[in-house]
Amino acid sequence: MKRRALLKQMGAAIPAAALTRVARAADALSQPAPGAIAAGPFSADWNSLEKYQTPDWFRNAKFGIWAHWGPQCEPEFGDWYGRLMYEEGSDAYRYHVQKYGHPSRFGFKDVIRQWKAEQWDPDALMALYKQAGARYFMALANHHDNFDLYNSRHQPQWNAMNMGPRKDLIGGWSRAARANGMRFGVSVHAAHAWTWYETAQRADKSGPYAGIPYDGKLAGADGKGAWWEGLDPQALYAQNHPLSKADGDGGVHHEQWHWGGGASIPDQAYCDKFFARTRDLIDSYDPDMVYYDDTVLPLWPFSDAGLRLAAHMYNRSIARKGKLDVVVNGKILNPQQRRSMVLDIERGQSNKIEELPWQTCTCIGSWHYDRRVYDNKAYKSAQTVVHTLIDVVSKNGNLLLSVPVRGNGTIDEQERAIVEEIGRWTAVNGEAIYDTRPWAVFGEGPVASEAAAPLSGAGFNEGKGKPFSAADIRFTAKGQAVYAFVLGWPESGKVSIASMASGSAHWQRRVARVELVGSGQALAFRQTAQGLQVTLPADRPALAYASALKIV
Repeated sequence: MKRRALLKQMGAAIPAAALTRVARAADALSQPAPGAIAAGPFSADWNSLEKYQTPDWFRNAKFGIWAHWGPQCEPEFGDWYGRLMYEEGSDAYRYHVQKYGHPSRFGFKDVIRQWKAEQWDPDALMALYKQAGARYFMALANHHDNFDLYNSRHQPQWNAMNMGPRKDLIGGWSRAARANGMRFGVSVHAAHAWTWYETAQRADKSGPYAGIPYDGKLAGADGKGAWWEGLDPQALYAQNHPLSKADGDGGVHHEQWHWGGGASIPDQAYCDKFFARTRDLIDSYDPDMVYYDDTVLPLWPFSDAGLRLAAHMYNRSIARKGKLDVVVNGKILNPQQRRSMVLDIERGQSNKIEELPWQTCTCIGSWHYDRRVYDNKAYKSAQTVVHTLIDVVSKNGNLLLSVPVRGNGTIDEQERAIVEEIGRWTAVNGEAIYDTRPWAVFGEGPVASEAAAPLSGAGFNEGKGKPFSAADIRFTAKGQAVYAFVLGWPESGKVSIASMASGSAHWQRRVARVELVGSGQALAFRQTAQGLQVTLPADRPALAYASALKIV
């Protein structure tokens, strides 16, 4: 008999308090042992994990949308608000003092309490994202602010079911994505809270609050009579530890991000709790994909927590589905680590066809919603997003695009217009994007031939090269067809593709047909020793900044 039915049957005979104790004991018995991973062929070491194979669904999907949304979106003041609000004199600090009060009186825990997500409609947003052409959806499960956006067993006080929205946000996103036939992923960032929140240990150095500590060191006993009485701020801030080394290492932005440069190293209890929280997330919501915002894996290299989580997810997929059908993202990977998971390049791109599938993640604005981007009309255009998508796919990659969500759970009208335009483009040209593979070369033209802007750390070379023009071409392939994207509409109405010249090492047969994707319209062409010369239609398409030619 199932536990719930048995307890109900017994309820009349057992006092309520005793029944509660029985239920809790049963729950405890049903949970995996601390640190345990699912049984299967993968173990928590690189020699085992490098046998990973990227599933075809990810290789075929090409385009995902991300809701990088949590309590740091409530102030609508951009990225890393929960850290920067404690940096005296910073823009975020000044904004916080003006909007909420001084951070020794009103800390980030209080911002969380303000966040209600009262207009959140995941079904409507997911329908929009599906229409935009996204094949998978990623939801923020927690950020460096250490607040879980799901019904978290191991972060029971500081989660979205218990505080703020009082909703299971990951559950809502998951149901909406799957109802729309999209794969579902979660992003996990909380491993860094240990050092990221260290600014909350400080105090102002000048002014009326000089020397009065911010709230980063508060303990549960300090909450008597406050709204947070009975809660433990250290379960959120995790600041009962010495500060990281302050001089000469660039701080948490640089070597300390990789747990070097004098970073304070988390204790075993912190690592164990992170593992338990993340395993609970995987087991409870069954994501197809987990994105770790970490160098290699969470807490690497001083802890094997990330290795165990990767092995657990792979083994669990095999046990449940009979195959390895999931994706784990990591950053700044060596060759063996790249074979063990899918590389993510943040706000940046490779300049070659990568042997293994990869992903770039970027955003049309700031990662967390920033009203200043809206006011200044500073979002990336749909054209920029489409050009990035094409370039990445030509190099064996996927694009994960963040569309910032306001604190109330909506996106603004400028964002909606961008997403809708992307959808109009993919509706016409999707044949040349989805289910494709790289061709012999990724492209040609001025941008392909120039020296690539080097990656910096996890990526961050986005926008540092020349802009694309009608002289730039990118290729994808599917079956017997090769697709050539022309990244602009040439004023001459003609395109010359050197890689498909007669006698080319890349194209060793006569071209039989060229058509404009989305129209089925056959185009006039000549294949010469200089290239494939194609005459475009007299009427240019509505979104002519990227047009696909199907060549067979």
